[in-house]
Amino acid sequence: MLIRRRAVAVLAAGILAASGTLLAQGRGNQPTQPEQRKLTDAQKKEMAAVVTMVDADMAGQAAPNDLSLTWNHDDLLKATSNREYVPFIVSIDPSKVTGNSVTVYWRVVSKDQAAAAAAAASSGKKDDKNKGRTTYAYEDIGTAPVTPGQAPQKISRSFTVSAGTYDVYVLVKEPSSDKKNAPAPKTSILKQTVTVPELWNDELNTSSVIVADRIDPLPAPLTSQQMIERPYALGAMEIVPAATNKFSKKSELQPFLLIYNAKTDSANKPDVTVEYNFYSKEAGGEKFFNKTKPQDLNAQTLPPQFDFAAGHQLQSGQAVPLATFPEGDYRLEIKVTDKIANKSVTRDVNFTVSGS
Repeated sequence: MLIRRRAVAVLAAGILAASGTLLAQGRGNQPTQPEQRKLTDAQKKEMAAVVTMVDADMAGQAAPNDLSLTWNHDDLLKATSNREYVPFIVSIDPSKVTGNSVTVYWRVVSKDQAAAAAAAASSGKKDDKNKGRTTYAYEDIGTAPVTPGQAPQKISRSFTVSAGTYDVYVLVKEPSSDKKNAPAPKTSILKQTVTVPELWNDELNTSSVIVADRIDPLPAPLTSQQMIERPYALGAMEIVPAATNKFSKKSELQPFLLIYNAKTDSANKPDVTVEYNFYSKEAGGEKFFNKTKPQDLNAQTLPPQFDFAAGHQLQSGQAVPLATFPEGDYRLEIKVTDKIANKSVTRDVNFTVSGS
């Protein structure tokens, strides 16, 4: 028995439009460090303040959390030049913010670099070869508007790094004030460890499975600043991630993923099948519930001009109505099979269906 589903609107028409620019999403047309773009005097002042605070946090001082800053989740996609693109989402409590905006700073530190710095600090030795400011795997600074009544409020940002394990420091604070005797700005700092796997090893692989609330077409490319603030804009489309993996029976489940390193035939076309199988979780295990019709991505279904060499990418997505799903917990198994290479990979999405 097959579940009725509708194809995500961008799936067919958006493959070429989205893919040509998606490989450049890893800040290919954006600065990767804030020092590489001109900062205003106010930004320089804020930069100095936030750097000092995060340095203190890295040194082991207690970090404030005045704004209830929380790490929600992160995703993984290919960037360029053997690097990976990691969009992530954090949230704050906007009712705790006095003004209408906050400063957002994020720093990505490799575990190897952090270990070396800790060893140097404990031994009392200084690295005379690096007397200037430390360069990290990634860092940036910006602002985010605060929307009253939106609790919690989500803030999306991203970074681009090579495969490895990293500590991601995120600081969100009220802007500094020049007023005399002004109270100290409320500040939150968190650290999240993120492991970034290798997607450039020529083995069949996929991006994260992004569960979308919706996928919107973009009428025009975003500016560099817009891309910093909206990291889930991928080429000609923008994914709005679902706030939770709990859904009502009136809603739809919309998984989306990109497929990497598929082999090609003599006509330079892949032959990939994507299967969506649903399992209901029960006491002591799980039971097969249903499936959708497999998606075939090959010379017959892809646009004639599809070409990996041109930067085009395979993508798969569906919008599955949940009206026929009894209330309960489920696992979606997405199986991607490269028929030419005779290899498969699977990805899982756990979700819950409720009556309301």
